[in-house]
Amino acid sequence: MADGFLGIGWRFKLGEYPDVGLRTDGGRIVEASGEELIRQSIWLILSTAPGERVARPDFGCGIHDLVFGTSTPESIGDVIKAVDDALVRFEPRIDVLDVDAEAHPEEPNLLVIQIRYAIRATNSRSNLVYPFYLS
Repeated sequence: MADGFLGIGWRFKLGEYPDVGLRTDGGRIVEASGEELIRQSIWLILSTAPGERVARPDFGCGIHDLVFGTSTPESIGDVIKAVDDALVRFEPRIDVLDVDAEAHPEEPNLLVIQIRYAIRATNSRSNLVYPFYLS
């Protein structure tokens, strides 16, 4: 029942077959549903820069404007705010519980963004770790 509310859609990544542009499994488009669809939606929001989609120029996350920043507390705060704002705006199926980011200990240009969220329909909690490269 929750999957019906959470939705069913194409599983990403598309384009495994460049001539048709679709990822298929035995002639069918591979789908994602439920919590996996929400997880992929969050990843898609964070991976899309505003202006990248022609039909929806406002869609995406502003972290891409920060790609040439440095790993300072101010820039990390900007990344956290951009992620939180984008998820609140574009993923209505979740409540964002916490967003945190920290520099990777071995790769100075990598921020590890940790997102904790609750799925509204099921009240199940989950998390996602998103790598974001500076410069």
